[in-house]
Amino acid sequence: MNNTRMFIAMILGAIFRRRSRAMMAVIATMVGAATLFCLAAVCIAVPQQMNEDMRSYGANLVVAAIEKQGSEKTGIPDEMVEHTTSMVRAKASARFATYRYETVRINAAPYMLAAIDSAQVKALNHHWSVQGSWPSHGAVMVGSDVASALGLNVGGNITIAYQSSDNDGSAASKTTRDGRVSTDILNGGGITYRVAGIVNTGGSEDEIVYATNADVDALSGVKRGADVIEYSSQAMGANLTAIATSINDMSSMGVKAQTVTKISASDSKIITMLQTLFWLISVVVLALTFVGVGTTMASIVSQRRNEIGLRKALGAPNSSIRTEFYTESVIYGLIGGGLGAAVGFWLARLLCSLVFDRNIAMNWWLLVVSVLVSAIIAILATIRPVMKASHIDPAVVLSEE
Repeated sequence: MNNTRMFIAMILGAIFRRRSRAMMAVIATMVGAATLFCLAAVCIAVPQQMNEDMRSYGANLVVAAIEKQGSEKTGIPDEMVEHTTSMVRAKASARFATYRYETVRINAAPYMLAAIDSAQVKALNHHWSVQGSWPSHGAVMVGSDVASALGLNVGGNITIAYQSSDNDGSAASKTTRDGRVSTDILNGGGITYRVAGIVNTGGSEDEIVYATNADVDALSGVKRGADVIEYSSQAMGANLTAIATSINDMSSMGVKAQTVTKISASDSKIITMLQTLFWLISVVVLALTFVGVGTTMASIVSQRRNEIGLRKALGAPNSSIRTEFYTESVIYGLIGGGLGAAVGFWLARLLCSLVFDRNIAMNWWLLVVSVLVSAIIAILATIRPVMKASHIDPAVVLSEE
C-alpha cells in the first residue's frame, strides 16, 4: 500500500470510527451552507425581480424636447427617439413611451390631449386602472377627472376641436388643474370620437385625454415629433444619473433628460435595505457555523488525543497530523456545503414562492461559492483544535495509559 492509499485509509477510518462526530460536523456545515445559499439566492434574485416589477409602475427617466422660444414646436424626431433610446439601453434594458401634447377644445374649454402609442404606454404603466379599453383609431381614452367634469361614460361620444393658436403660446387662456377655464373661448366644429375607456391613475394623468398618434395628426393637421419620452430603465442610482448626464452633455440632440427622483430613490433604498439585512443575517449564520464546526473538531481532537500521542511517539511529524485533520475538515466542508446548497435552493424557492410570490432558478455560481465557503469555514474552524493537537506531548499521554 503506497502512502496516498494509506493516507486515504487513515482519513476514512477516522471518519467512520467517529461517525456521530463526523455527522455533527457535516450537519453544522450543512446548516450554514443552506442558510447562506438561501439568503444569498433571495438577496440576489428578489431585488432584481422587484426592480423589474417596480419599473412597471412608471418612468424613472424623462427626456423632453428643447423648444426655442417663439418658434413652432417640432418635438423630438423619430430618429432622435431611436438615438436617445439606444443611449439609454446601452447602459441597461429599458421600456419607453412617447407623448405628444396638444391643447384642444372640448365644449369650448381647453383640455390637454396626449398622442400616444397605446402598447408603449400600457407596458410602461401597469398601475393605470382603465375602465373600458385603450385608445384606438376613432376612439379616445379620457382621464377620470375629465370624464367626471364632462359627464362622460365608456361608449359615449366626445367632440374635440383643435386651434393652432392654443398651441403657439398666443392663447389668452390657461388650463387649470381640471383642464377647464371660464374664458371667452368660442369654437365650433371639431371631430367626434368614441370614448373607449376612462383611466384612473390618482395623478395628473387623470386630467388628460388620450388618443392615437394618427388621430392627433389628423385632428391638428400637423405631424410632428413627441414632446416627451418616458423611460423605465433597469439602471438605478448613479448609473441612472450617468445616463441622464450623458444625454444632457450632447446639446446637439435638442433634448434634456431628468431622472424621476421620487421613484429612482425609493426603489434603490428599499432594495439596499433588503440586501443589507440579508447579508447581515448571512454573516451571523457563518459565525455560528464557524463555532459549531470548531467545537465539533475540538471534540474529535480530544477523543483522538491518545492516538495522536502514540503516533507522535512513533515518529509522526506535526505536519502529518495537521494535514490529516485539515483534510478531514475539508471533507466535512465539501459534503456539508453540497448538501446545504441543495437544501438552501429548496428553501429559497419555497421562501420566494410563499413570501414574495416569485420563482427563482438555480444559480450555479452561487452553489460553487457556497461549497467553497463551507470548506474554507471548516478549515478556519479547525485551526485552533489542530494547534492543540500539535502541542500534545506523547510522553504525558502514554504515561496516562
